[in-house]
Amino acid sequence: MESANQDINLNSPNKGLLADAMTDVPVDNAARGAAPEGLTLAEEEELRAELAKVEEEIGTLRQVLAAKERHCGELKRKLGLTPLDGLKQNLSKSWHDVQVSNAYVKTSEKLGEWNDKVTQSDLYVSASSTLEDWNEKLTQSEAYKKTQETLSQAGQKTSAALSNVGSVISRKLGDMRAHSISHSLSSYSIRHSISMPAMRNSATFKSFEDRVGTIKTSIRANGLSDM
Repeated sequence: MESANQDINLNSPNKGLLADAMTDVPVDNAARGAAPEGLTLAEEEELRAELAKVEEEIGTLRQVLAAKERHCGELKRKLGLTPLDGLKQNLSKSWHDVQVSNAYVKTSEKLGEWNDKVTQSDLYVSASSTLEDWNEKLTQSEAYKKTQETLSQAGQKTSAALSNVGSVISRKLGDMRAHSISHSLSSYSIRHSISMPAMRNSATFKSFEDRVGTIKTSIRANGLSDM
C-alpha cells in the first residue's frame, strides 16, 4: 500500500511506473469471476483493455510532467529566480484573475451603483449642504476672523523679533571685530613707543649717529674750501 502511495505522488521520481507494471501483469480470465451485470464477456474485455491504455497514458503524462518540472527548476536557477519571485508572480497572477473574474466585476458594478445612489440621495445632498453652510458661517464668524488676525500678528511679531535678533548679533560681532583691531594697534603703538628710547640709548644707535655727524662735517668742510 505504501509503494502505491509513493507512485501516485506527483513529486515521486517513480511516477507512472506503477501503471506500467500493472499493465504488464497478465490477468487470468478465470480469476476475474463473472462479468458485471449487463455486460458481456467481450464488452468487459474491451473496457479492461481501454482502462489499461488510459492508465498507461496517465503514467506517461506523469513522467513528462516530472521532467518538465525539473527543467523549469533548472531554468529558474540559471536565471537567478528565487521561490519568493515565483510566489510574487503567482500572487500577481491570482490578483489579476480575481480582477477579471465575473464576481469581482459584478461586485465593482454594485459598489458603483450604491455610490451613485448614496451621493444622489436626498439625505446625502442635505448633509453636504448643511456642512457647506456650517463652513461658510464658521469662516465668516468674528471668532474665526479674530483668530486669523491674531495668528497673522503673531507671525509678523515673530519675524520682526528674529530680524532684530539677527541685527543685534551682527552689530555685536562688528563691535567685537573693531575692538580687536583697535586693541592690536594700541598694543603695537605701546610696544613701539617703549622700544624707541631704549634703541636710542643703545651703543649701536650712538655709533650710527656719530658716523652721520662726521659725514655732515666733512661735507661742510669741503664746501667751504671750494669757496
